[in-house]
Amino acid sequence: MTQERPSISALLADAACTPVLRTDFSDQEAWEDIREAIGTPTERDEFVADVTLFDDASCEGLTARELVALVPDDYDHALLVLVDDVAMASDEMPLLCVDLADERGRTLRVVAAELWSIENNLSLANMDFEEFVDAAEADGVFRGF
Repeated sequence: MTQERPSISALLADAACTPVLRTDFSDQEAWEDIREAIGTPTERDEFVADVTLFDDASCEGLTARELVALVPDDYDHALLVLVDDVAMASDEMPLLCVDLADERGRTLRVVAAELWSIENNLSLANMDFEEFVDAAEADGVFRGF
């Protein structure tokens, strides 16, 4: 029997701010580390990502492409963040950011400690997703300015 997928529209409707979905459930300790990195304010300015975390096992294995197809076109948030197997397996915790506004479905990796930069600036329309893509390193990961 296959596991029934959640109604992503219903799940994400509960997001008061940028949704962060856990799609890999292989390592609880890594998940806790990622949650801590996302929620820790920066030392200098005390910036923090304004996100809603979803730890719902029925999201296991969902890909960015699958999620984008399930997110309504009129969704309130410009960004969707996935905590996938790549993020869970790396010390840098490179989360997968998915553009829902400018170029819907375009992706970029960001180290968890720098998620605040993308989330804050996109939420306030200070910057575009493209600017973060351009600032990413050669491996496609944004590590800050």
